[in-house]
Amino acid sequence: MESHAALRTNTDDFARYYARLSKVNMAPLWEVLKNLVTAEPVTPVKPAQWRYTDVRPLLFESAGMISAEQAERRVLVLENPGLPGQSSVTHSLYAGIQLVMPGEVAPQHRHTQSALRFILEGRGATTTVNGERFDMFPGDLILTPSWQWHDHQNETEVPIVWMDGLDIALVSLLDASFMQRSNSAEQDVTSHKETSQIRYGANLLPIDDTPPSLNSPLMRYPYAETRATLERMKTASAWDPCNGIRMRYAHPRTGDWAMPTMGPAIQLVPKGFATAGYRATDGTVFAVAEGHGTVTIGETRFTLSPQDVFVCPPWAWRKFEASDDLVLFTFSDRPVQEKLGLWREDRAQ
Repeated sequence: MESHAALRTNTDDFARYYARLSKVNMAPLWEVLKNLVTAEPVTPVKPAQWRYTDVRPLLFESAGMISAEQAERRVLVLENPGLPGQSSVTHSLYAGIQLVMPGEVAPQHRHTQSALRFILEGRGATTTVNGERFDMFPGDLILTPSWQWHDHQNETEVPIVWMDGLDIALVSLLDASFMQRSNSAEQDVTSHKETSQIRYGANLLPIDDTPPSLNSPLMRYPYAETRATLERMKTASAWDPCNGIRMRYAHPRTGDWAMPTMGPAIQLVPKGFATAGYRATDGTVFAVAEGHGTVTIGETRFTLSPQDVFVCPPWAWRKFEASDDLVLFTFSDRPVQEKLGLWREDRAQ
């Protein structure tokens, strides 16, 4: 065996050796190890904000160019500036803003990607998930689990707008994408409206229920109930110095996250409260349900108003200040990271 002193260091020798490796589909780990296994998270994802006052005119302009049926889904994708052209808001997640005008139907389809919807504007339009129809009002969370038929209809006189969140990038990473369209634009409604809400929404469970799935049997989490819970928590418990009051949307049968790949949560930063610094390994998307304030992400500061959307990259410090009660809907890939034993958080001292 050659001694260290006799090792070849000529760059031409390395170049010829690497060329030979490439021909047999190999590469030297020592050239890339420092970028593959980093001391802490390194990401191209950047802090970004989409102000609703900017988004809304552009979204409604699209309604004069393409119908919901033609588009299948009339959505403006929220692209992270650090991931241009990838239709991703973080490395694992997709976010977009969808519009359905009065009288329109977004036709039914299903796919392996899971979806959630946080309603921003409009009242009383509906979505149908696997035969069950749900009303949609601002602040409501609507779930569409993997491989369930879903369509949207707006029989009201006002447009409806919501933020979509999907695990598209994660499913693509696993090469597990399937999609199916139907010859019929709308499903037959086979359940009474909001059957799942009646069955599972009152802190009671059917005693002989079927085994639980990874997805919550609740498809709609009404904002009125969520907001009332936050208000009770504001007066009944101590505020977390880093988050104010932050709660997850729970699977009523298991207590786990409502979905296996995306973790929706709701956060209240009370009026006048300034949070301490906080960071975690899950890149997180936020939508302002109500209130005003500011968020500082690293060195970037955003002023927040209702219906704004912003993203915090993984392992980036964030702090909030609330001018009035600031309610934030959030979602991230935290359920996946927790199941894999990867999730971490850090709190400013």
